[in-house]
Amino acid sequence: MELYKNQELKIYNSLTGKKEIFKPINEGYVGMYVCGPTVYSNVHLGNVRTFMSFDMIFRYLKHLGYKVRYVRNITDAGHLENDADEGEDKITKKARLEQIDPMEVVQTYTVDFHNILDTLNFLPPSIEPTATGHIIEQIEVIKTIIDNGFAYEVNGSVYFDVHKFNETHEYGKLSKRKLEDLIHNTRALDGQSDKKNPQDFALWKKADPQHIMRWPSPWSDGFPGWHLECTAMSTKYLGETFDIHGGGMDLKFPHHECEIAQNEAAIGKSPVNYWMHANMLELNGQRMSKSTGNTINPNELLSGNNDKMSKAYSPNVIRFFMAQSSYRSVLDLTDDGLKASEKGLNKLLEAINILDKLNISNESNGFDISLWKEKCYDAMNDDFNSPILIAELFNAAKYINQIKDGTASINSKDLELISNTMNTFVYDVLGLKKQQGGTQDNSDKLGDTVEILIKLRAEARANKDFALSDQIRDELLAIGIQLKDGKDGTTFSTN
Repeated sequence: MELYKNQELKIYNSLTGKKEIFKPINEGYVGMYVCGPTVYSNVHLGNVRTFMSFDMIFRYLKHLGYKVRYVRNITDAGHLENDADEGEDKITKKARLEQIDPMEVVQTYTVDFHNILDTLNFLPPSIEPTATGHIIEQIEVIKTIIDNGFAYEVNGSVYFDVHKFNETHEYGKLSKRKLEDLIHNTRALDGQSDKKNPQDFALWKKADPQHIMRWPSPWSDGFPGWHLECTAMSTKYLGETFDIHGGGMDLKFPHHECEIAQNEAAIGKSPVNYWMHANMLELNGQRMSKSTGNTINPNELLSGNNDKMSKAYSPNVIRFFMAQSSYRSVLDLTDDGLKASEKGLNKLLEAINILDKLNISNESNGFDISLWKEKCYDAMNDDFNSPILIAELFNAAKYINQIKDGTASINSKDLELISNTMNTFVYDVLGLKKQQGGTQDNSDKLGDTVEILIKLRAEARANKDFALSDQIRDELLAIGIQLKDGKDGTTFSTN
């Protein structure tokens, strides 16, 4: 069904800083590109949040009846440490440290990435291109930029001339930065760089002798710049101008800014109509950071094998927790927040499960279901406002429980409408997975069971029945569940 014809979808455009009515370039079709992971380590939970946001957006666009081509790349070359133009390639560094081939690193962490996303019930993108699979396309883009006078070659490397570009274009329009400010805030070059100016960025880098990943080009044996791959792949699969480009807020500058500059320099037009950016994920009120130890990866969150959470959380709970915040808001991941989401999700799924057991009346009272359905669409049409959608789903759950208790009634037509709408938004749009035989999945039930045993053990210790206390601990450990006693109580992890 072409529902989009009757829905007015608004998207917050990072380029203009306001919500705009979404009008795709070709009616009924949407081209969407999202920057994927650099596969040199386990996927970061903050990245998962970004990809989950665009998975929900992809799902809703499909639900509205659009034919969506969703392209999400894999960066398997050219991304240097600290997002810089100098230094070591992140994948090459990992390969050197582990003494394996770089493509083994790529394969290992690409598989991990896909496994995590499958576990969390993501839809696969339409196309998932790799940087190494598009070296030829990237070289051709560089040639065009050089021919158009916006890049220069020095000692086998090619750099984008930001100052030359800014004479006729606006570098910094996405991130709202002025080149003059960037110049003022950039320290002077130390004489070791081939760049004309510090703001210039690499399109092609000549490989050092020890650099493993290298390809022949007209300028040198080397590798493409990180920003270039997205320009080459997005335009190859979506056209010179396409509808939506997404990614994390941290990519707005310099990555996405450089993409715009490359496209305008090569093609003469801006590549994207709607730029979308998902905000950051924090952990217990602080920025996630490996250096400070304030970090948790998806597997640790799913297994409970970590020192940040009291137990394991299921894929459904993680998805629901993330959907309870707008994709443009900073989201703080906490144990209390996940527990609250788990309770709320179970109430919502319980309401859906009793829909087919409700008594039907001749008329409905207590709830305007048509108006409620309209509010659900209004929420998603307002820049994919999933928190408001979830609030509306809880309103419906409350009504369903009132019918169950006999304080409200529903006729067969309205029952079908509320049932279809609830299932559509909970499972198809929010992407929660249906559970067999109840509202909770196995990991939820495991967590609740262990919590009961922890309480029994605490009572045994209070009664000085240490034999029973030790027995509970040891038998749980024997099946791979480790209890950890701390000043704030007992937590557990699974092996």
